[in-house]
Amino acid sequence: MTLKDAKTGMRLLVTAVGESALKQRLMSMGLIPGTEITVLRSAPFGDPIAIGLRAYNLAMRRDDAALIEVKQVG
Repeated sequence: MTLKDAKTGMRLLVTAVGESALKQRLMSMGLIPGTEITVLRSAPFGDPIAIGLRAYNLAMRRDDAALIEVKQVG
């Protein structure tokens, strides 16, 4: 499953970050394999989505979220 498919309130674990021009930037913001994230909310039309990870919140486009492989925890 990718982060794009996640629903509000889900707790997820990052398993991989797909190859793209943004990979290095996403990883430097803390989206590395093994990181737990929570989907906080999405905009009315679904784009962007807000996620919580480590000690901050991050908003990202669904196209970018499609690059992040996750699995559900808890």
